[in-house]
Amino acid sequence: MKISEIFKNKGKTVLSFEVFPPKKTSGFESIRSAVDQIAVCAPDYISVTYGAGGNIANTFTRDIAAHIKNDCKIEAMAHITCVNNTKEEVLTVLDGFADAGIENILALRGDINPDVPPKTDFKHASDMISFIREHSKYDHIGISGACYPEGHTEAQNLTEDILNVRKKIDAGAEELITQLFFDNEFFYEFRDKAKLAGINVPISAGIMPVTSKTQIERMVTMCGASLPQKFVRMITKYEHRPDALVDAGIAYAADQITDLLASGVDGIHIYTMNNPYIARKLVSMIGKLL
Repeated sequence: MKISEIFKNKGKTVLSFEVFPPKKTSGFESIRSAVDQIAVCAPDYISVTYGAGGNIANTFTRDIAAHIKNDCKIEAMAHITCVNNTKEEVLTVLDGFADAGIENILALRGDINPDVPPKTDFKHASDMISFIREHSKYDHIGISGACYPEGHTEAQNLTEDILNVRKKIDAGAEELITQLFFDNEFFYEFRDKAKLAGINVPISAGIMPVTSKTQIERMVTMCGASLPQKFVRMITKYEHRPDALVDAGIAYAADQITDLLASGVDGIHIYTMNNPYIARKLVSMIGKLL
């Protein structure tokens, strides 16, 4: 089932999780075990990121997504990136997804690895989306796009970035998932401006419960998310107490989600970091609100 159909049929906020594949073959079973535990929370779908490492990354993403879809009986979404795939490789990957029963993808430009020259067939995710939509063979595939509540780090301003997001929708993306954020006001501003720009597809809010100070510093460096003072106070207070920081981070995320649900958010997309405890704890806190 396409993710767009889940949004149409459910009639209330869609809950989704994100997991990432292993870096090495030896880690596959541990990831699958984590996915099995996360799947117990019964989200509407689970997305699988694109790992590092060329063709093997496509294979890991496909295999984890296929396990979610076929064994866990939960709808799966597989990420695919421009910087790691040529046009020919995209078609090969999509055929592999189709053979595995995967009907949904998240089309991304992808993070550029300074040690690996990027593929150049697609400059932007919207280009790849257009390319896929040119092939009627893949009409059955649901395509989602990414967006940044505070604007992409390479955009001049939020308005420019939203216009670029609109290109993804015009190209054929059917819903959007935001990058992580810690201040809901940025999400609300983005959502309002997106509607003014004619973006009328569902937008899922990406929420990442903090698990460590190092993790947040790394993610903020990558995506440019702002840190509210109350969030900084939480990190400062619990940074030397790892278990307490995890629970505080989950509580902060639950508070964000409660406010988002009250605002009528289309979807909640939780970055689980492959941690079943985070998924179960957070769902236990917000499950009755969905």
